Amino acid sequence: MQIRSLFVISLFAVFLTLGFIQDDEPLKKILAQLEKYRTEHPQEKVHIHLDKPYYAIGDNIWFKAYVMNAEHHDLSGLSKILYVELINDKDSVKQSLRLPLVAGLAFGDFALSDSLREGNYRIRAYTTLMRNYGEEYFFDKTILIGNSISNNVFTQVKNSYFKEGASEKVKSEIRYTDLNGKPWANKEVLYNVQLDFRNIAKSKGKTDENGILNIQFSNNQPFILKSGKIFTSIKIDSLRTVSKVIPVKSTSQDVDIYFFPESGNLIYGVRSKVAFKAVSADGLGVVVSGYVSDKNNNKVAELKSEHAGMGVFGLLPEKDNIYKATIIFEDGSEKLVDLPTVHSTGYVLSINNISSENLVVKIAASPSVTPDDSITLVAQSNGVVKYVSKGKMESRVLSTSIPKTRFETGIVQFTIFNSRNEALAERLVFISHPNDLNIQIKSPELTEKREKVKLAVNVTDASGKPAIGSFSMSVLDESKVPFNENDEVTILSNILLSSELKGFIEKPNYYFSGADEERKRHLDILMLTQGWRRFVWKNLIADAFPSVVYKPEQSMQISGKVTAPNGNPVAGGKVTLFSSIGEIFLAETVTNPDGEFNFENLNFNDSTKFVIQARNLKDRKNVRIELDVLPPQVVTKNKNAAAIEVNLNQNLNSYLNHSLNQYKELSKYGLIRKSIILSEVKIVEKKPLVKTSSNLNGAGNADFIITAKDLEYANDITQFIQGRVPGVIVRNGIIYSARNLTSSFSGPVPMQIVIDGMFVEPQYLSSINPRDVETIEVLKSGFNTSIYGLRGSGGLLIISTKRGKQNLSYASYAQGIISYNPKGFYQGKEFYSPNYFDPKTNTQMLDLRSTIYWNPMVNTDSSGKASVEFYNADSPGYYKVILEGITSEGKIGRTIYRYQVK
Repeated sequence: MQIRSLFVISLFAVFLTLGFIQDDEPLKKILAQLEKYRTEHPQEKVHIHLDKPYYAIGDNIWFKAYVMNAEHHDLSGLSKILYVELINDKDSVKQSLRLPLVAGLAFGDFALSDSLREGNYRIRAYTTLMRNYGEEYFFDKTILIGNSISNNVFTQVKNSYFKEGASEKVKSEIRYTDLNGKPWANKEVLYNVQLDFRNIAKSKGKTDENGILNIQFSNNQPFILKSGKIFTSIKIDSLRTVSKVIPVKSTSQDVDIYFFPESGNLIYGVRSKVAFKAVSADGLGVVVSGYVSDKNNNKVAELKSEHAGMGVFGLLPEKDNIYKATIIFEDGSEKLVDLPTVHSTGYVLSINNISSENLVVKIAASPSVTPDDSITLVAQSNGVVKYVSKGKMESRVLSTSIPKTRFETGIVQFTIFNSRNEALAERLVFISHPNDLNIQIKSPELTEKREKVKLAVNVTDASGKPAIGSFSMSVLDESKVPFNENDEVTILSNILLSSELKGFIEKPNYYFSGADEERKRHLDILMLTQGWRRFVWKNLIADAFPSVVYKPEQSMQISGKVTAPNGNPVAGGKVTLFSSIGEIFLAETVTNPDGEFNFENLNFNDSTKFVIQARNLKDRKNVRIELDVLPPQVVTKNKNAAAIEVNLNQNLNSYLNHSLNQYKELSKYGLIRKSIILSEVKIVEKKPLVKTSSNLNGAGNADFIITAKDLEYANDITQFIQGRVPGVIVRNGIIYSARNLTSSFSGPVPMQIVIDGMFVEPQYLSSINPRDVETIEVLKSGFNTSIYGLRGSGGLLIISTKRGKQNLSYASYAQGIISYNPKGFYQGKEFYSPNYFDPKTNTQMLDLRSTIYWNPMVNTDSSGKASVEFYNADSPGYYKVILEGITSEGKIGRTIYRYQVK
């Protein structure tokens, strides 16, 4: 395979008019570096198939994970562990699952209990290996979660924008209603506006007779502050106040226009395509039109957006000319934008992708390029070289036709290099083979309510042969869960498109939900505008590869090091690992000459807790145990922020009504989950304020606790503590316990600051961002501070950050022994589907399911067939079957099928 991809270049060359020089060291260098990168930096992709696109409190999010080798898109065997997280709109991980991967596959679920608030959430998934290459490689999808069970206040927002000097001003009209649209009239509302976690406005108001509150605020630093939230609290009556959080996606309606000449630059004397993209401040495409003028105000091109703010036009750049575009918006306003500078010399790599059989490749040079200039054309996909040729520019234009059969479905990167291995021009092309996978589903066209339905699945490959594969199936009541297929993140749009391109892609499945010529054209424009990110050629040639810090996880393990009090390693020491909670487990090992130990190939669930005990060669316990714990993956800003929905309740209104009706029916028969709160219910069991911390007394055992919610509007932790925590005094930015102000001959003893288990100087407190803090435990009494000895003489502030809390999974209480609470494997629940053939099934209760059926393991056999059975619900109408998955040959596919219930 290596020889075929690297050195059989003469075979490739016959398809180009360029002559090929076989013995060429610079060319071999390029190809060798590509091969080196491919072999030394194997990469994975993750796709998560969700049972539906949005949810409500009380639902379960059912999902299946596909982890693939990025090179050929077959199921990966590199990683055996996958992490899937549910992240809220504050970029805080609310639930995290560790799943075992079997042949690259896993499945699980998230229960949406009452502890969650409505809002825009994210599902994020990654393997440890993927952390080496940045969060852009992760699966990351924004989903909406509403609440109709314990919520009766719903908002609808209309924003208008205007400017005053350098300031951007926003007028927000917020309408408060109940689920049925009845306004909350004449109600007092407190509100606070934050942009990028900075408070910029705080006041109160009152809703009018239509439940409308008008808020106006200014963004005086628009170059720094881009987006944020409006926090409101509406007083329903004397006993009830309801908090609502409203996203602020932007503070202006400004539109940025970007121009992308085909293959990189505008080149003098070479006519080429110029793609453009018009993007509003909220990240979504904008409809525009207009024209391009030269420096003499002569119109040289017309432009008009075609899809998601994108379009393309032709231009023949003249030497020393300057081009500007007059952009005309739908409201008639105009904006003047400069086009990129014209380069006097260079190349344009142009590719025509219209034909279903061949790519037409043209390389055009500026008049200044000499006939002796040599170029190399390289086409690669996912680091695998698919096409290579080298020759001299004997004329200004060279063209050829390349069969598409050389390439697999997906993005192909064409690059031309000069003799110094410098990339001169680059063009992305999407190759589509629509018959890669043919998925058919059959069932009776018309069925009855509560009737047993049998779906027959048949999968064949491009040649018509049966395909063995693993698929996941969701069946939805389309009247309850309507959605636009174009907006979805599917296995096709994610693996073939989103995982390969930079930035946010608007309506990603639009390019795969039809095969018409217009969509193909729009997909080609996307290739011109979106950009490439897998590697930088200059770095690749110079051997500047990304460092591999994280190795693929093959199993769960617990490892660490045992040292003596003086820090020297303890060799030959005995280490015992046993479970204190959960599954019964006991294992022993001895340390190596460096004091290291390792318990490998462990398998335990997420409720298991361990105790690790170590002794030296003399069986004495005066040793220290340090565990190897990977730092948690940080949560950065949502890369798909443009997909955030401001009017969440409005978009989910129909679904929330169905959700409430289903909840009432389940509650009527006593079948509601205990984790779901009844409307206006009183909480019987108080939830712990602190779940995980480095507090040696145990999480939550403190004299006073400050939570992230308390710090929601705080600007400085030191100022927040002043006057709010009894028995604590602030002097010159330093925190003291009042009872210890005179406890030392050398002066007052500051309270010790401990952040994620690490002792820091007292002055460090004021530099901590309150938004990064999960909890602060205040230890003042001797009962709570005594465990820290002299270090606790002045009291302590135990701070657990949102990013560091996962590192606080173990704690030492005595010499030679520590407790450890690692995240074990999550054991997923089974989707419940009623069996109306079973006489024990409650037939009196209305069946109001929105997800009729979910099966993450629909596996086709050697004949390419599979079948599933389930019962319809009580709602008539069309039921939508969504099936997607992958074959053993690495072919991915998705299909939609509908049948009717009367």
